[in-house]
Amino acid sequence: MIQPPRALTLMTPQPASGLPATFKHLAGANLAAQAAEQISLAAVPIVAVLAFNAGAREVGLLAAAQSLPFLLLALPFGLWADRASRRRMMVAAEAMRVLAMALLAALVIVASGAGLSMAALAVLGFIGAVGTVAFSVAAPAMVPALVPREALARANGRLELARSLAFAAGPALAGAVVAATGGGGAFALAAALSVAAVVLLRRLPADAAAKSVAPTPSRPPPLAELRDGARFVWHDRWLRPVLLTAVVWNLSWMVLQAAYVPHAMQHLGLGARGVGFTLSLYGAGMVLGALAAPRLMARLPLGAAIALGPLVSVLASFTMAASLVWPLPALAALSFFLFGAGPIVWTVSSTTLRQTLTPAPMLGRVGSIFLTANAGARPLGAALGAGVAVLAGGQGIAACLLLAAGGFVLQAGVILASAVRTLRSLPTAPAPRAVN
Repeated sequence: MIQPPRALTLMTPQPASGLPATFKHLAGANLAAQAAEQISLAAVPIVAVLAFNAGAREVGLLAAAQSLPFLLLALPFGLWADRASRRRMMVAAEAMRVLAMALLAALVIVASGAGLSMAALAVLGFIGAVGTVAFSVAAPAMVPALVPREALARANGRLELARSLAFAAGPALAGAVVAATGGGGAFALAAALSVAAVVLLRRLPADAAAKSVAPTPSRPPPLAELRDGARFVWHDRWLRPVLLTAVVWNLSWMVLQAAYVPHAMQHLGLGARGVGFTLSLYGAGMVLGALAAPRLMARLPLGAAIALGPLVSVLASFTMAASLVWPLPALAALSFFLFGAGPIVWTVSSTTLRQTLTPAPMLGRVGSIFLTANAGARPLGAALGAGVAVLAGGQGIAACLLLAAGGFVLQAGVILASAVRTLRSLPTAPAPRAVN
């Protein structure tokens, strides 16, 4: 059936910033939800190391549990986002995070850690990550219905700036709160931030999802819709290399993450606050990159802006590997800063490219396919890191960091060898097309 172009009925009068007034609720909810995620992601491994003397294998398994929802739920959420209310989906998933974080806080504070275990950290971390999956699928799919095409890069930059601020403040705050309270305070803070996200989400227009998805008298089966979205991505000359590059990046990132906390605490001499500070520099780099991304996209050819993130990631991975030879916390801090500053430009530019190329009725599915492949690669990377640590024995941390560096070289090679690097500007948006 032929679908009409994206409805513009959600466009509200724009403030001086050039973005619709209703967009601020989505951006605010995104900031609160991302901050809750970053606090919990940082607190879980720190608590595991302090309470259970966890090493690279255990931290890798916890990271796999926290990222597994992306692999299992992104595609179902993508179908939901194209069929029903995106706002309702985000509210329900974020409420699950409130319950998970509140229970973790209760185990630590009320039960004095009596019920806390590695299994509890893994299971409740898994449940908490469900909210992030819903946001990652639904928010980008809502943006084209809330802002005009010419403002997509600015709107995406605003969302990524919110996420970057969360990355900058979350880990450092988590480290400080864990050091002061033993972990319960960090999980309670994450729950409170998720409550704030729910409140802001409920202020979005109730019909946002319905108007951003064209009505159809009948829809094909879910698997047929997913196949249509997958075919669209795989046969698009611009989107396929972007997808492959991101998959390799995420695999490499999680191999590095599996080794970093043990490396920092055992070899670089950092405590909980020091680990939180170095991780927060990743967010500081993201803030800088998010602020610069719209300007870079306006001044650089689009292909160059997209390739910038993979190239900076190579430099960042080499910097981290250098800390094996020179165990200086400053090298780890610089590495995380570079990992934040470069790839965020990739995120803004590649998301804008995807939103431009994808027909409106497919935005949820296509976004979920990217999320499944990209973030779904994370538990595989975390498991790979844990396996390498076991096989390499005493050299497990070094093996993980060197393997990660090799992966980042590979992902840069994929995008540089593709036609994406030749893009000078956004391609023409697709005409309305049949969705089978």
